[in-house]
Order: sequence, then C-alpha cells, then structure tokens
Amino acid sequence: MSNSGRSHGQKAHSSTTDGDSFAGHDAPFRQNGADKPGRLEKLRYRLSLAARIITGLSLDVRPYRPALDPPLATFEAPPGEEEIERYWVNAPFAYVVITYNDEESEHLYNVVEPDLDRFELELLARLQEDIRAPLLYRPEDGTSVEETLIEELTRLIESYGVRLEMRTFHALFYYLIRDFRGYGRIDPLLEDKHIEDISCDGYDLPIFVYHDSYKDIKTNIVFEEAELDNFVVRLAQQSGQHISIGDPMVEATLQDGSRAEISLGREVTPRGSAFTIRQYAEDPMTPIDLINYGTFSVEQMAYFWLCIEHNKSLIFAGGTASGKTTSMNAVSMFIPPRSKVLTIEDTRELSLYHDNWLSSITRERLSEGTNIDMYDLLRSALRHRPEYIIVGEVRGAEAVTLFQAMNTGHTTFSTLHADSIETAINRLENEPINVPRAMVQSLDMISIQTQKRMDNERVRRAEVIGELRGIDQRTGELDYASTFQWNPNTDTFAQNDSQLLDEIQDERGWSRKELLEEIRNRQRFLSFLQEQGVNEYRRFTALINEYYADPDRVLERIETGNVAPDNLDQMAEDTAQNV
Repeated sequence: MSNSGRSHGQKAHSSTTDGDSFAGHDAPFRQNGADKPGRLEKLRYRLSLAARIITGLSLDVRPYRPALDPPLATFEAPPGEEEIERYWVNAPFAYVVITYNDEESEHLYNVVEPDLDRFELELLARLQEDIRAPLLYRPEDGTSVEETLIEELTRLIESYGVRLEMRTFHALFYYLIRDFRGYGRIDPLLEDKHIEDISCDGYDLPIFVYHDSYKDIKTNIVFEEAELDNFVVRLAQQSGQHISIGDPMVEATLQDGSRAEISLGREVTPRGSAFTIRQYAEDPMTPIDLINYGTFSVEQMAYFWLCIEHNKSLIFAGGTASGKTTSMNAVSMFIPPRSKVLTIEDTRELSLYHDNWLSSITRERLSEGTNIDMYDLLRSALRHRPEYIIVGEVRGAEAVTLFQAMNTGHTTFSTLHADSIETAINRLENEPINVPRAMVQSLDMISIQTQKRMDNERVRRAEVIGELRGIDQRTGELDYASTFQWNPNTDTFAQNDSQLLDEIQDERGWSRKELLEEIRNRQRFLSFLQEQGVNEYRRFTALINEYYADPDRVLERIETGNVAPDNLDQMAEDTAQNV
C-alpha cells in the first residue's frame, strides 16, 4: 500500500533540468558503501561546488504549475486492489486513494504524498538539519512561515550548488512545512475532513481511521519504534504538555481543537507508544444534518426547538462516540437570537453562530498560576447572568452548581456518560456527582443516544427522549416518561404524550389546536430547509432567526413557493445583519 507500489525513496523520473546530472552532486549525502566515490571524484565534486558558490548559483523559484509540471505524487493500486475513489487533502501535494481488496473484503486508505528518490530523501534529511536554526532564530519581520521557509530553502539549495526542478523544490518544501509546522506523517489525516478518529496502537502497526463513508479503515501509515516514540513526545509538546517514561500518559488538545490521548513506551501500552486523536469539524453539524443521518426525526427537532425556546433544560446522555456533544451543539442553534449564552468546556468543541455568546475553557496549571476547573468557570458564569448555560460534560462537583443554576431560572444543556435514563439519574445522584434528588427534578429532558450497527454500518440514533416528571410520592423515586422512542426493527421513532408541551401550552395561553399548529409549522419549516439542503450552521441559524423575527412571513413564502434556493442566502444575510 505504498505510492505506486514503491516507498518515497524510490522514484522513476530524474530530478535534473537542462541536461544537468546529479552524478557527483550527491556526494555529501551518500552513505558509506558501494556508492562512496573515490578521492578523484570527491576532489572534482568539491572543485565544482566551490566554483558554483563563487560564481553564485541562482535558483529561479516559481510556483508549481500542475498543468505543466510533472505530478508531485503518483499512485498505482497494488495487485489485488481496486481503486474506489481519490480526493485531495492538501492540493496539490497530498491526496487520498481508497482501494478495495476483494480477497480480504476490506477497504484501504492510502495517503499519497510527493515522490522522492534516494538522493532527494538524503537532501531532505540534510535540509531538515540545516534549516532548523535559521527558522528558529530568524527575526520577526512580518513574513509568513511559508515565505520564510521558501527563502531559507532557496538559500540552502543555492549554497549546496544543486540545481533542481521546480517539482523537486516544491516536494521538498511540502515535507519541510509538513514536519516543522504540521504533524508529520499524520498531517494528511488531520487535513481530511472525512475523518473523525485517528488511532495508532503501537510500533509497526498500521494506523486506523474512522471515515464518514468507509467507517473503520486501515491506512498505509506505519511508525517504527524510535520514530513513534519521537512523534508522541513531539505531539505532546506541540499541545503544551509534557510526557516521559515517568509520566507516560497525557490528554492533550491540538492547535486545531482536536483532542488527543497519548501514551509513551510499553509500560501502559504493551505494544508500544500509542495515540488516539478525535477530530472535530470546523463547521458543526446542524439539526438538518442530524435529520439527514437519521439520528433524529423532523418531529423530534421541532419538539426540541419549542422546548428550548421556552427554557427547558436538557442533558444528552450516551456512550463514547454516540454523538452527545454533536447533538447538543446542533440543538443549541435553536436558542433565540440575542439571548445571552455561556459555554463551559474542558476542550473547545462547541461552535455557535450567536452574537451574545461567551465561551470559556478550563485551564491546567503549567509553570505558574492556578488550575481553573469547570466548577470555577461555572461559579463565574452565574455572575455574567446568562440565560442559557451549556456545559461540555458534567462529571463532578460542578454538577451541583449547574443544577442550582437550573433551580434559579437558568436554562442549561450538558452531556453525561450513561446508556439509559435510569443510569443517567443514578449517576447524577451518586458519587462523584452527588446532586440531591430535589435538584435533579429541575431537569426537564434527557435524550439517550446510542451507536448501533445497521446494514453493516455504524449509525447514531436517539434511543429515547424522556421527560422528568418530579418525585413519585409513593416510592420517593424520580418519575419520568418517554416522549419519543426509537424502534430499531423499523428504524422509526414513536411519539407519546408530552407533559412539557402541555406546560408550554399553558404558559402561552394556547388552545390545543394552536399548540399543534405551532408544532406543525416548525416541522414544515425544518422539512423545507432539509429539502433545500440548508445544513451550513451560519446559514441555518440565520434562517431560524428569520423565523423568530416573523414566522408568518416565512411560512407564507414557503406556502406560496416564493422562497427559491438562490434567495435563501439573501434571507439569511438580511437576518444576520438585523440580529
């Protein structure tokens, strides 16, 4: 599963221009052995190099031209594998090819990067050493890292007296920027928006990724022992963390917000150093995305919308990777415009298109200062007088403060690890969370999310949406009822009576007919957005705000067919300017 069936150290075409040969040029980079030149060849090379330096070899650097220059990276499917698709992850340097091995009945994920022959690999190793100091100690002059790297790369190539094709120059530039500014060999994986998780399980083992189309899939990236040890140390350092044999486990947040769990050596992970990176999309999923994926129905989203507008508090519970945070972020887009929103997280995952939003993140003490945990942030949050408080996950003492906020009129959303409503309530009431039962009853809704296999694919579903209905006077236990229940046999959602909707009806002074009409109108609006493919979160939020501003006008446009896809953007833009 290597590029064109070869490693990066093997490439068929030459790297010279104008008939220049690299014979002799690679003397400083050759290893001891059969290729080692004799004294006469060494002398000739040194005289040639000295002459070039004295006369000043000038490298004419220009942009890479895909239509005219040779390709940077090539790929041919290995025997027994069929190419399924390919797409760029860092054009024009790196792309991905998905192949299928019929004999093994598995898809394979191939990272394809610029080809390098043996001399180019040796030249790259020399450049990585020589360019480090100029990059570290170059004074700040407003020049971008890419421009600085190109200048230093050009200077070094000229000082070596080597004449290169632009194809080779840009290939070297790619690897230098990848290794100095990016994340080395896994950089293409982090650039791939189709990947949710990246898993390295040890030395000499292929990295696996979770792909949104191909699910768990093996890649062609493998780390040897020393390489992997160095990589995980660097990964921790880039995240501002320290890892060592004495302290071999670290939880870190990468610069792009991805969350990484890292271990060093064999003490805690016997197969060697390991890491798992959980990626988060730059653009969060919207309720329309979750409807399209079948996680929720239109009816459920209309229900959430009406409840959130009327300040009902909600917890999303479920197992790991069941989509709790994704769902919480999505339904938060229903928060009315101008409402003050405050989010509290350990790592930055939530993203809202909301004007009156204050985001806060915990901090671990490094060399000086004090820890700032979720409890500290939550106490501070209450002084900001927010209307909606969103907490990434409740795990400890902060939960009591969160439920105190619910009891004093703040609407709160959060997530919890639990696989049923009963388990969620038990976790809230017992160690280490310890929320008194009288406080737990102030929670309005619990949505249980699950990850299941259907038709050989992993899917996420809202297994049940339950409403808490106070303490049962006979048993003293918290009473709850299921408003929506998922049927896995038919992959549909059944709806039951809702006490919260009855409360909203009373609050608004609506008749039953008016309540049902309001719910139908919101379902119709969401269905319309689904039909029009409105799933970009800024556009979606702006159109929700348009509905808040004048629902009758929006519904009339839908009814009369006066809302075409090309003017939805204008509606969203007008609303965003008015919010």
